[in-house]
Amino acid sequence: MDRKAVAVLAVLVIILSALLEGTDAQCPGVVSRSKWGARRPRARSSMRPKQAQRVFIHHTTGPGCHNLATCSRLMRSHQSYHMNNNRWPDIGYSFLIGGDGRVYEGRGFGVEGAHTIGYNKNAIAISFIGDFSKKKPNAKMLKAAQNLIACGVKKGLIKKGYRLHGHRDANCTSCPGNALYAIIKKWPRYGGKAPNFICRGR
Repeated sequence: MDRKAVAVLAVLVIILSALLEGTDAQCPGVVSRSKWGARRPRARSSMRPKQAQRVFIHHTTGPGCHNLATCSRLMRSHQSYHMNNNRWPDIGYSFLIGGDGRVYEGRGFGVEGAHTIGYNKNAIAISFIGDFSKKKPNAKMLKAAQNLIACGVKKGLIKKGYRLHGHRDANCTSCPGNALYAIIKKWPRYGGKAPNFICRGR
């Protein structure tokens, strides 16, 4: 194989790797999976339809983070827990929000998640890193989540008439914490209790 063929093959491998990782270059400022050091998913399934019909807000509980290095470490920790302990093929959420105001790519847009029972195939989940039962997320985190949703709508990745919910609006859980839940209930497109409320494992 000559050098030109090797170079072409190398470029194709890079492109294929990016596609498999599902990097979300559609929205600005998203920290890609490769940048935070994600493991390769064991499997990926597309949402049906690929355009998200609903957006669910979660919190991870546990510690928060305030810089790229710490948030990336927590991203790797959450992914490992979801893959090793829960036996999921990847981190469960679509995106996560760090205390540094950055959006971290999870499964991304258009990919079936493991976050909200009954809605993994047609909704995305945005999870705030930390515990927001009593403490409110900082302004940067809230703005980052709102900007991500607005970008998703603009790019056609989220339905224009989407409904916004807290995790507790669909499943038996206290997620996303009382403090965060009180905030998102005032956001545009908040839809209250989701249809088909479910209390069981994923």
